[in-house]
Amino acid sequence: MSRPLQNASVLVTGAGSGIGAAVARRLAEHGALVTLAGRRADRVTAVAEQAGPLAHAVRADVTDAGGRAAMVEAALAHGGRLDAVVHAAGNMYRGQLEELTEEGLTDVFASNTIGPMLLTGLALPHLRATGGAVVLFGSVHTQRAFPGASPYAATKGALETLTGVLAAELGPQGVRVSCIRPGGVLTEINQRAGLMDDSTAAERMEALGPAHALGRPGTVDEVAEAVEYVLGAEWHTGAVLTIDGGLGLGVTQA
Repeated sequence: MSRPLQNASVLVTGAGSGIGAAVARRLAEHGALVTLAGRRADRVTAVAEQAGPLAHAVRADVTDAGGRAAMVEAALAHGGRLDAVVHAAGNMYRGQLEELTEEGLTDVFASNTIGPMLLTGLALPHLRATGGAVVLFGSVHTQRAFPGASPYAATKGALETLTGVLAAELGPQGVRVSCIRPGGVLTEINQRAGLMDDSTAAERMEALGPAHALGRPGTVDEVAEAVEYVLGAEWHTGAVLTIDGGLGLGVTQA
């Protein structure tokens, strides 16, 4: 049975760009009351304006306790309740093992793993009341080993494992927990991680095309489609849904 998105109140973190922005736009198009959260007020406001009158922006950082509280309060004010939290906020930290710093590791775990866990706990009373859902994001980095990406892969591996544990813990409370595992998708996180300009990042992503069984990288809209599915699928919980064009299969087209 599919739960309709019409009038559902959904909080989307990391909604100022990339996958988070695409998710916010898609859910608003289907009638959800979407609260977009992000650290950059200008970016989340711009995306909210693109998404239309059902979208509302709030400047807030998932790594900050006050920011997490502001997100939940904004979603309740905008939607009247809370039906789902989509954890699209995240960051990437790269480097060879001997070059990694404690500060860098702490920061990436705070944004990618600890922040989503604490935000879910804060939102839980409201999700219980609605029989709501939580969506986390894993990564193809948990399936294929990319040298230099150990910090990011570790944070995403934690989230994929956390999906099953939280689904078992929260299922009896009526709350579903799902995880989306994207493959190669061009977003700002790629540029931030590699300190490269837009064109270089796009060229590198296109070069990764043959490593996908379907011969090309994905798009943020294709990932957003998967988020829409798991939010509506009332018997879907505890699973990692792979949307990677076959990148995780480890094949390379000739």
